[in-house]
Amino acid sequence: MVKIRLARHGVKDKIYYRIVVVDEKRKRSGKTLDIIGFWNPLKDNKNIDKNKLKYWTERGAVLTKAIEKII
Repeated sequence: MVKIRLARHGVKDKIYYRIVVVDEKRKRSGKTLDIIGFWNPLKDNKNIDKNKLKYWTERGAVLTKAIEKII
């Protein structure tokens, strides 16, 4: 199953997350199928490509609870 979830990046105390499309069996920051956007919780800054989001959800990708809250 393909999921849209967060992948953590950055360094200690300066983290940010990429919003990625990935097979659910992969690790948190493993190989991704596509990068849809990013979210910086420190500045509450987010950027999501709506066209890619629509593309993947139409093909059966499932949003995680964290992504649903961000969107």
